[in-house]
Amino acid sequence: MAKKVFVSGCYDLLHSGHVEFFRQASQYGELYVGIGSDETIMGLKHHKTVYSEQERLFMVKSIRYVTDAYINAGSGILDFLPTLDIVRPDILVVNSDGSNDSKRKVCEERGIEYVVLERVPHELKGSGALPARSSTDLKKTESLLPTRLDLAGTWIDQPFVSSFAPGWAITISLEPTFEIRDRCGLSTSTRKQIRKIWPYQLPNMDPEMLARLVFCFENEPEKDGGHISGAQDAIGICMPGLVRHYYNARFWPEKIETCTDENVLRFLEEHLVMVPLEPRMPGCNVVFGKDVTEPKVKALVSAADRCWTAILSCNLKAFADAYRDSFEAQVAMFPAMVNPVIDGEDAPRPENSIQPHIDRWSAEGGVLAWKMPGAGGGGHLALVVCDAGAFAAAHPEAIRLTIRRPGM
Repeated sequence: MAKKVFVSGCYDLLHSGHVEFFRQASQYGELYVGIGSDETIMGLKHHKTVYSEQERLFMVKSIRYVTDAYINAGSGILDFLPTLDIVRPDILVVNSDGSNDSKRKVCEERGIEYVVLERVPHELKGSGALPARSSTDLKKTESLLPTRLDLAGTWIDQPFVSSFAPGWAITISLEPTFEIRDRCGLSTSTRKQIRKIWPYQLPNMDPEMLARLVFCFENEPEKDGGHISGAQDAIGICMPGLVRHYYNARFWPEKIETCTDENVLRFLEEHLVMVPLEPRMPGCNVVFGKDVTEPKVKALVSAADRCWTAILSCNLKAFADAYRDSFEAQVAMFPAMVNPVIDGEDAPRPENSIQPHIDRWSAEGGVLAWKMPGAGGGGHLALVVCDAGAFAAAHPEAIRLTIRRPGM
């Protein structure tokens, strides 16, 4: 009679490492799996699961190495005890990083053999080993949360700007196909707030309502500092495709328009790239020396209007001209975007200037326009180019962009 083998875990981000663990454990006998409940995971890890307990149960039961699986009825790190007493296994198998004295003692008390396995990726015949996988690493590096790139009208989402003249901000939502570094103009602060609620991916709900929820969560009334993050960040992340939002002396836009036409989105992907710069420095003050006036805000508004029209008509020259004009209007109001000042200093230092990077990349062949994402000060330059594929081939550091479509 085959021995009974028991393992337990969350299995929320099911990956090849889990499957290989099941395969190895099943070599000791018939494999039974205990799965952490949604309630237990919330209590231990303080966030919701990506997949419900019933979805995880279905997936684990479907793996051919598994004889049967159960949702653990207990709580805490020993939530599997009720399941253990149901299965009455001969062997408890754990990974080396999941082994502890409490589990070993449980086995000693019940006369269960305790086996510890090292994490070893599965070997494919003639193809070497699969990548090493762990849920911890996936959570750090493979979040499915999108980010955003602002194309035109940046700063209009702040009432102290739009009070001079109302206008549109234009954003695109981006798939996280590249490393999204902190302090690099891609709304990582808002993205971090989202991860507190939905750690790995956005929920399937109305995108505009989702953006409202994120904006309100990030800007809860009693947060320290008093700064209200611009709504373009939440909208740009949560609403797929190309989006423009109209601001009129208020933090939330009066109206929002979207474009998910495939021809338009491909046009943008074929003509936009980003090149990485050093992140914005700690203490960087991009509003130092700001000069917000009605003529300058109207120039920003006009450029955003022309940018939207050019994008929808897939007019590359008009898009590049308006894109560049929008950035110049931003810098006219906020010169520290390009020449940042560190808090406590009374003037920008030349060595901190982004202008040399702009001069370098604007002179590259095929570059038609440029801007700094977000509030500037460092991070990236977002370039309009003649051909994104050719440019990336010639410049390996350049980042091709993938715009998030509805349903992605």
